[in-house]
Amino acid sequence: MSTSATPLDRSETTFRFLAEPTSVNFGGKVHGGALMKWIDETAYACAAVWSGRYCVTVSVGNIRFRRPIQVGNLVELRARVVATGRTSMHIHVTVHAGDPKSGQLRLTTDCLVVFVAVDENGTPIPVPPFVPETEEQKRVAKYAMDVKAALDAIVELKPEEMAQGHI
Repeated sequence: MSTSATPLDRSETTFRFLAEPTSVNFGGKVHGGALMKWIDETAYACAAVWSGRYCVTVSVGNIRFRRPIQVGNLVELRARVVATGRTSMHIHVTVHAGDPKSGQLRLTTDCLVVFVAVDENGTPIPVPPFVPETEEQKRVAKYAMDVKAALDAIVELKPEEMAQGHI
């Protein structure tokens, strides 16, 4: 028996579990808020492993709920680093779910989550760069930067009193 550890792919994290009755909304499906919590936790684990630091969520963009998750479904969340800035990491998360007996999981949700690595004082600190190598990685990195640009443009549209929390 070997005692050597398998090297960790530091750019990707996968969580799998069964959807429990405690996560149900009034319609009998998994609550969107529970799903968003799972997305944040999976993306955090990916960002923390990539950066080797504590990380904070900066934004969640382009989240799309395609189909509901049923109680008892096997849920698989896959988070992967798709782009980095100096201190930020753009994490793409996909959620698949389905009957664990069939083994057929279908895409239910996907989104982009941005994290920033911080030191003990909460000050942003540099992260290792992610360099896309494959054509798919390059396309997804471009998508992440396009979403960032769109979110930045939306922020600029926000009325000042709303941005300050007065509305």
